[in-house]
Amino acid sequence: MTVSDPYDYPRHWEADVVLSDGGTVHLRPITPDDGEELLEFHGRLSERTRYFRYFGPYPRIPQRDLERFSTVDHQDRVAIIALLGDDIVAVGRFDRLNKDDNGDSAEVAFVVEDGHQGRGLGSILLEHLAAAAREVGLSKFEAEVLAENGQMVRVFRDAGYQVSREFDEGVLHLEFAIDPTDESVAVARAREQAAEARSVHNLLHPRSVAVIGASTDPTKVGYAVLTNLLSADFEGPVYPVNAERRSVRGVRAYPSVLDIPDDVDLAVVAVPAASVDEVMDACLAKGVKALVVVSSGFGETGPHGLSAERRLAAEARAHGMRVVGPNALGVLNNDPKVRLNATLAPKFPNRGRAGFFCQSGALGTAILANAASRGLGLSTFVSAGNRADVSGNDLLQYWETDPATDVVLLYLESFGNPRKFARLARRLGRTKPIVAVKSGRHAVSPALAATGVPVDEASVQALFEQAGVIRVESLAQMFDTALLLAHQPLPKGSKVAVVGNSTAIGVLAADTLLAQGLELAWGPVDVGAQADPIEFAKAVQEALDRPDTDSLVVVFVPPLAVPGTAYARALREAVSGQTKPIVSTFLAVEGIPDELAVPGTGRGSIPSYPSPERAVLALARATRYASWRSRPQGHFIRPDGIDTAKARSIVDAVLAEFGDGDVRVDDETAVRLLACYGIDVVPFRIVHSAAEAVEAAVELGFPVAMKSTSERLRHRTDLVGVRLDVSGAESVRAAYADLVELSELDGVYVQRMAPKGISCTLGLQDDPSFGALVSFGLSGLVSDLLGDRAYRAVPLTDTDAASLVRAPKAAPLLAGYRGDEPADLDALQDLVLRSAALAEDLPEVRCLTLEPVMASAAGAYVSSAQITVGSRQSLHDVGPRRLR
Repeated sequence: MTVSDPYDYPRHWEADVVLSDGGTVHLRPITPDDGEELLEFHGRLSERTRYFRYFGPYPRIPQRDLERFSTVDHQDRVAIIALLGDDIVAVGRFDRLNKDDNGDSAEVAFVVEDGHQGRGLGSILLEHLAAAAREVGLSKFEAEVLAENGQMVRVFRDAGYQVSREFDEGVLHLEFAIDPTDESVAVARAREQAAEARSVHNLLHPRSVAVIGASTDPTKVGYAVLTNLLSADFEGPVYPVNAERRSVRGVRAYPSVLDIPDDVDLAVVAVPAASVDEVMDACLAKGVKALVVVSSGFGETGPHGLSAERRLAAEARAHGMRVVGPNALGVLNNDPKVRLNATLAPKFPNRGRAGFFCQSGALGTAILANAASRGLGLSTFVSAGNRADVSGNDLLQYWETDPATDVVLLYLESFGNPRKFARLARRLGRTKPIVAVKSGRHAVSPALAATGVPVDEASVQALFEQAGVIRVESLAQMFDTALLLAHQPLPKGSKVAVVGNSTAIGVLAADTLLAQGLELAWGPVDVGAQADPIEFAKAVQEALDRPDTDSLVVVFVPPLAVPGTAYARALREAVSGQTKPIVSTFLAVEGIPDELAVPGTGRGSIPSYPSPERAVLALARATRYASWRSRPQGHFIRPDGIDTAKARSIVDAVLAEFGDGDVRVDDETAVRLLACYGIDVVPFRIVHSAAEAVEAAVELGFPVAMKSTSERLRHRTDLVGVRLDVSGAESVRAAYADLVELSELDGVYVQRMAPKGISCTLGLQDDPSFGALVSFGLSGLVSDLLGDRAYRAVPLTDTDAASLVRAPKAAPLLAGYRGDEPADLDALQDLVLRSAALAEDLPEVRCLTLEPVMASAAGAYVSSAQITVGSRQSLHDVGPRRLR
């Protein structure tokens, strides 16, 4: 990339970023038009900050220096400014050293305005400068820092790079390679988590709230929001904003947010879409920290509304503000120190341990009502509407470290950044269960489609399975599962006991749990319809005390003569303090009956379901999640013998020859590229005459396989275009003639026979929004028709690779089904890891198919490979921190 025009910088270097205190700024490369703002920025710096940056007083910037600082080529000299509104608050830059020799090192420096120091701007600028430097061919940064400038030294030291330092007369000379390391990536992601969590914390813990558009008309949105805020007893002041009223609902009103005498942390905007720009300007001038826009009329209405929505989000971020919405239901925080109900939903749910995120506002109202009726308490709730800014990923970052949340519930209609979701969910799922409904398989609202990316069903399923997300099909299933996870411990195994007073219902529960892959600890225990509460509780206690019980299903139909409440109390007392999960079908009640509820946190309360099937299904989901969570996380292993540089040169050469667009590489190139990753294709030759075929067979060694080069016949399951175990010259000539006649092409593959085994298929597919997926399955018509393929998302751990080759329903054939000799599963796993490494290193590889792969006790042998390459796609979850 060579850019000489100082105004023509790479647009993808622009970014909105979240700072350590939860605020935001906008980053972009500098242009000559920024000279005046740069002078003002310099004038606001303290003498001490100027001294640290310039090693001297430097009270003003001379015109010559100002032109040099603001006019760069974005190649050898790069400068990035951080903007808060129209003001520059930080500048970072690098200058290539030894430019005449095309040097790979640059001197880096940055300075942050005094009032914004300590917000993480230095580390963010370093990340973005390093990414830009790598893009223009640099590999190393150098810096000169005064030894007494401890804050700047810490920025370099804590970035995760291996920094070498030399000290000379009070100045530290630092040098470090800027290629990402495991440590630098971990540092950046830890800071990202803390910053994004803090920004959501600011949103959910405001000290004051303004309702802009507060109304006295009960049919208006502004009336509902203000009423709900007041009814929830919000702990801070609430300021109605209404230009026509002195008070609203008995609370003094203000003509504009600017007229409010105190600070405003959160503004709920409930005015028509056409007035939002004016309101936004006032909020920016007031310094409001966060907006919840419940107004509709934006992205859901079409291109004009979408443009206004994007303008709203961009303006807010540039001025340090986060936005929920527009077209949102609102936000809710059940913390007794906050009691925030900034939503349109009148029902304030009970306090609980579940955090809930959804997108649709109308659906959010139903969710809150349903949660209340089921007895499911919530810690926090966010309905993001069109999701112009704050998204589900932001909430995952917050809930990861939120001590008030134990269970995360998501109703997703689309993904804004699926790669990031996969990373965050996988990390969060190790400590807190995530239950998700993913709708929008066939249709998504226009507003969400505009801020989301399409992800096919196989990718969604792979994402959830790999991240340990508990996927459910409906809200009813979500609440069933959440009730169990919020109130009961996780199962330690899959053995389930069934105790009840009805044989028929007990057998129904047993059938369901066996169908779900759980184990019946022993036959269902029926205490009989005449058993009293003491006998009933004793049977439950005995079942829980048995070492072969991992969890318990209690089914109860009340006798006519005895109230069910007595049995409920006996059950609750019998299981008090238990560490094994219990679900019940108690009186066919749905939710948490009062008699089965434990006061306080609710932990230990026994959820009840209308039918034993629903109780067992919830238990099965929790058991599978517990099994995933208890499995080793695995390690990201890079196999030996990989030559990335050579592979890169092969791909670059193909793209240089064929230009833009996807291109299928030839067989020879595919073999060379795979060899760079230690993937060997069984030796073959392409011949164009019977004589060449015989010569190739002799060279490769009999017996050989012969295959047509016709795409139409290449992978037919009836093998009509293949001749196997061809022995002898005459057989080779006859096979060649048959294949040429069949395909009407004179080209034929002659290939050494691989050891006999089970035919498998291994593939890579690249989705520009989601990333690379590795797929695995057994070859064959039945597998194709049934879709018996397993998927995992790159990057893969060794545990992921091991689970992938065992995941298809037909995989037991590889493990020695019915006494057959098992295949070398370790060889298959190694092949998976090598393919995944190729996908990580070479995003230009859009598609890779290895089929057939012959798996046997002798190893895994690749018989054929097809590779398609194309231009590099955008990667949404790599590089420096940035908001979507």
